[in-house]
Amino acid sequence: MKDGGAATGRAASRPKRADARRNEKTLLDAAAAVFVRSGVEAPVRDVAAEAGVGTATIYRHFPTRADLIIGVYRHQVEACAEAGPALLASSPTPYAALASWIDLFVDFLVTKHGLAAVLQSDNAGFETLHAYFLDRLVPVCTDLLAAATASGEIHTDVEAYALMRGVGNLCIGAETSSPQYDARELVRILIAGLRGVG
Repeated sequence: MKDGGAATGRAASRPKRADARRNEKTLLDAAAAVFVRSGVEAPVRDVAAEAGVGTATIYRHFPTRADLIIGVYRHQVEACAEAGPALLASSPTPYAALASWIDLFVDFLVTKHGLAAVLQSDNAGFETLHAYFLDRLVPVCTDLLAAATASGEIHTDVEAYALMRGVGNLCIGAETSSPQYDARELVRILIAGLRGVG
């Protein structure tokens, strides 16, 4: 299994042609959609059907299920990271950008059906995912918080990591709690609290 992680690392270090990157993105988007519906243990044939390709194509890009799960996770972390600066540039205010980004972060957290259990496995490829997640997303959240603070919209010295942990803790119950548990509404209240209005 360690070879799969090493191979993934080597593949990531080689530049890919634009069409190969597009094809891989299509596969990762399809896998993410299937994982949201059915969890990370969904059959590879379901991912292939979603992407409109044969299973051999999936295995050519992602030789093992672990490679596919890691690929989807990293792809979604990158999308979340890239959204931060884009939202700052396009939103009416930095606070609006922060709130929109937190909403995307919630989407990321609550759609990881079965991922937590998989991450407990001894696959070497999973070991670096949490650090990668923090390295990519904490700076983005830090920038959004700093911009909203500089604009005078929020008044808090909460650090990005603490805010993200708080949001994550609120999302933990989303999959197992009763239908009355609305993680998104609780997160909205938390983010509103940054402005001093509970």
